[in-house]
Amino acid sequence: MAFVNKKNKNANMKLHNVKSHLWVFVNALIDNPAFDSQTKETLTTRQGSFGSKCELSSDFLKKVEKSSVIDNVLSWADFKLSKELKKTDGSKKSRISGIPKLEDANEAGGKDSHKCTLILTEGDSAKALAMSGIAVVGRDYYGVFPLRGKLLNVREANHKQIMDNAEIQNIKQILGLQHGKQYDSTKGLRYGHLMIMTDQDHDGSHIKGLLINFIHSFWPSLLKVPSFLVEFITPIIKATRGQTTKSFYTLPEYEEWRNNLGASASSWTIKYYKGLGTSTAKEGRKYFEDITEHKKDFLWVDDQDGNHIELAFSKKRIADRKQWLTNFQPGTYIDQRDKHVKYSDFINKELILFSMADLQRSIPSMVDGLKPGQRKILFCSFKRNFVKEAKVAQFSGYVSEHSAYHHGEQSLAGTIIGMAQNFVGSNNINLMYPSGQFGTRAQGGKDAASPRYIFTKLSHITRSIFPKDDDILLNYLNEDGQSIEPTWYMPILPMVLVNGSEGIGTGWSTYIPNYNPRDILANLRRLLNGESTVPMHPWYRGFKGSIEKTVNTKVAGSTYTVTGIIEVLDNTTLRITELPIRRWTQDYKDYLESLAPDTKNKDKVPFIEDVTCQGDNEDVYIQFTLSEKNMNIAMEEGLVKKFKLTTTIGTSNMHLFDSDGKIRKYDTPEQILEEFCHLRLEFYCKRKEALLKSIKLDLKKLENKVRFIRCVVDNEIIVNNRKRADLFLELRQKNFDPFPKKKKRAEPAAVGALEEEENEESPEAAGAEPSDYEYLLSMSIGTLTLEKIQELNAEKQKLVDDVEELENMSPKSLWLKDLDAFEKELDVLDQMDLAEELQREKRINAGKKGGSKAAPKKPRKKAASKKLDSDTEDDDFEPAVAKRGAQPKKTSSKVLSK
Repeated sequence: MAFVNKKNKNANMKLHNVKSHLWVFVNALIDNPAFDSQTKETLTTRQGSFGSKCELSSDFLKKVEKSSVIDNVLSWADFKLSKELKKTDGSKKSRISGIPKLEDANEAGGKDSHKCTLILTEGDSAKALAMSGIAVVGRDYYGVFPLRGKLLNVREANHKQIMDNAEIQNIKQILGLQHGKQYDSTKGLRYGHLMIMTDQDHDGSHIKGLLINFIHSFWPSLLKVPSFLVEFITPIIKATRGQTTKSFYTLPEYEEWRNNLGASASSWTIKYYKGLGTSTAKEGRKYFEDITEHKKDFLWVDDQDGNHIELAFSKKRIADRKQWLTNFQPGTYIDQRDKHVKYSDFINKELILFSMADLQRSIPSMVDGLKPGQRKILFCSFKRNFVKEAKVAQFSGYVSEHSAYHHGEQSLAGTIIGMAQNFVGSNNINLMYPSGQFGTRAQGGKDAASPRYIFTKLSHITRSIFPKDDDILLNYLNEDGQSIEPTWYMPILPMVLVNGSEGIGTGWSTYIPNYNPRDILANLRRLLNGESTVPMHPWYRGFKGSIEKTVNTKVAGSTYTVTGIIEVLDNTTLRITELPIRRWTQDYKDYLESLAPDTKNKDKVPFIEDVTCQGDNEDVYIQFTLSEKNMNIAMEEGLVKKFKLTTTIGTSNMHLFDSDGKIRKYDTPEQILEEFCHLRLEFYCKRKEALLKSIKLDLKKLENKVRFIRCVVDNEIIVNNRKRADLFLELRQKNFDPFPKKKKRAEPAAVGALEEEENEESPEAAGAEPSDYEYLLSMSIGTLTLEKIQELNAEKQKLVDDVEELENMSPKSLWLKDLDAFEKELDVLDQMDLAEELQREKRINAGKKGGSKAAPKKPRKKAASKKLDSDTEDDDFEPAVAKRGAQPKKTSSKVLSK
């Protein structure tokens, strides 16, 4: 039966279903048999009284699996499923009712039904746009039905999911589809054409793909019918200059156009259409007035089209799907000038963009350890100089506005909360600061307060990980006409190892444990000194249990056993003071309660007698009693095993995007570290070059200022009672260096886009403008003195010293200097950990004295750190420095951690 269900997951076969297709003859000797009649046809003796047991060998069962019995059972199962699916069949009738939000075409189901088109829209707002357009073409031959989100992937869904899916049943009814029927034409349907009208973004492409997959799974012949399946395309971007408007239907198409224009692209105004709801009713009517320009037919060429659809949606094609994504070439898109779209082209040139975007949202970068949403949050934190607290809900709105975030702000708020969490099992270093209830290990962070009630800002340690000097070296992306986050940030150590990561995307998944930042620092210093790295093992901040490497020949990579702590207090009492990583306290308490007596179920035999808890949501302190008999049973089995105090983590699935944006599998954390090291050193070379250029530019400006003041003091240049234009000409004639200002990046002006800050260019005399000498002419009269010259000369000397010092420093020494600064910030976190550990011990001791009731938790003090710019918060917390990992020892009775 299990074999049949494995062969057909939709079969859901029961024992009696298989029995009706199978006879088993057993030759056995039964003592004192009893029969139902004198003819002795049916044995009525109970099985337990047979005196023997019939054991079927594995060889016998394998022979049955290979026999025709299995085929018969599967055929019967298919017949049964088809019979149930036929109950939801549609039919060609002129009127149907009971389907909410359906706007049926007047001629649907009639003699001209083959001329009718059903428009499936992505949501209600898209339906509103379609209805505006239908006012132009009329309701006789056009119907509209809105889809609620994404269609079910029927290829991998079970029978019950399909039967329970109202949307699938509605589409069958509206179109008049009948299960199992071969369609060579659309004459038997209520509509002759099915039009997909979705947003032009990646999710819209996925919805199209799921609909194609649905039809191909049940009625593949329909996809071969010319013009049955069509799509309605609308612009995702419109570029306007004067009376000229250009429409773009894919982002790669727009980016190619913008890159070809170069600097002249800034003369165009860009409007992004994030969804069909962005278009006005007037634009909707205009789309339908020119419907042939917006309508594209899907075209079936050969069986390769079906093969590509299966490639994208079948679980059996995972390996092929990985290869498909590996071969992806950036800049791929469908040429929207073509009037027909091959199914294979749709899969390979449009749907693949969704799959890549989904993968990028799920798998972090090896370089900065961040996923796109996290990177946007960090970008906006740096842009805002986020050192004063703001509500998470407000900040998520800021991020959405300033980083072109296209998904729900609730999801963004959840990401911010995740970046701020610091309970055991979350981040080793939280990049955002948690002010309020950001979740605890009691429920794995699910008990976080609403984003409206909690505050956040940058953690004091974040800028020491992502130095400001590297910002100008990064490759910033451009979206919605505005500069947004970089492709990746360049931290001073691989944060993907510090905080770990996990995710599931198209074709790949990833799991990377957390590692000790001090171990990472030590290995980086070894690499910089030309030494070999030392193997690193998973480590979680605040975890008191053990993480030990185990031998597992069946799994590639390393496997670790994570063990909590259980203590024997006496013959009937146990105490748990640590749980395995990501085994949340509340879930574990519920598990123990299931072993305790149940007042509602008197027949239940409990294993433990009573459970009491102390501490708070951050502490694990669970004490329970059991009988001496059960204690002996538990001790014999092993306390850790009996009470489920172990989990396993591994390094066999460490997939990351490398610096080139290619998905890669890493075998060890040291491999990630070494690849990161090479890239980071390159950036220190670039940083040194950029800093020298910047300092020399400042030095040049100071020299010009000193010379200008000297000329004014010596009356070589008269500034009083003169026109600025005359001064400009004189400065130019005397060969003062101009310092023009320019925009950071020349981009098309986007609707609602913010102006970028201005930066000074290198001095160039040719083509100088009056504003290029503003740095001199804007000096106040009170600064044109000999005293100011002395002050500027002192600044010059400091810059000369800085240049000399920087020129003498190697990229490696620059890195080591950053690592030293970061380690000091890490010491602050250790101070905080030590202080909290002492507070926990006090609370637990107070709880012991006061019974099971825990002492009230004192608020966590903020760590001492150097202040960031405008941060004015006071802090007098300065305990002695304790190195991370040095935990206070507890005195207790026998402690079992294995």
